Amino acid sequence: MSHITSANIACGFHAGDPMTIAQTITLAKKHRVAVGAHPSFPDLVGFGRREMQLTSEEAENYTLYQISAIQGFAKAAGLNLQHVKPHGALYNMAAKDEKLSNAIVKAVQELSDDLIVFAPPRSALAKIAAKTKLRVAWEFFADRAYNPDGSLVSRSQKGAIINDSRKVLQRAVTMVKEGTIQTFNGEVLRLGTVHTICVHGDTPNAVKLAEILNRGLIKAGVKVEPVGNFI
Repeated sequence: MSHITSANIACGFHAGDPMTIAQTITLAKKHRVAVGAHPSFPDLVGFGRREMQLTSEEAENYTLYQISAIQGFAKAAGLNLQHVKPHGALYNMAAKDEKLSNAIVKAVQELSDDLIVFAPPRSALAKIAAKTKLRVAWEFFADRAYNPDGSLVSRSQKGAIINDSRKVLQRAVTMVKEGTIQTFNGEVLRLGTVHTICVHGDTPNAVKLAEILNRGLIKAGVKVEPVGNFI
């Protein structure tokens, strides 16, 4: 928590439980870290990283349910929920699926127009959230390899997860300064402006990566603060 500015908190569908949620939010408050809901498909066994086919009604209600849980715990701790970031397969599918994105955005809107939606740049999720006047934070993954189309390389492929701290920092600084990233096959992909940088909690050396990333970005002249401060 001392190395990050925003935390995505699992809502119980892919990870987490009431005790973990409460403890995480308490820790975030102590370190002045903004909190966000991290809803997913109902898939504890697969950690939310397996694709599922839901109706729009199911997607909306599952998302509404999960955000409400984190929002409730945040309120009890005296905090406002900053953002919503879909997790895993839900995030990746929503990046391309307008129907799914509409369901997620509708759930967010029903709870608060003040919530920020985390989404890939130029994705279906980002476009639909912006169209409905929600604030959108374009996200970059420092610890994941990219395909030329802007999607993430499948975790089943070797090299999809990046845990070399120097490479993670170099990628992040280049993205913030130049808006580009070198893809899995060596091409240069232009994503443009990004507002938030993700490091997965289950990436090997995640804490060290976050620490080096935070220090390195500040050293490179990047102001590191919660997205709610500037979006």
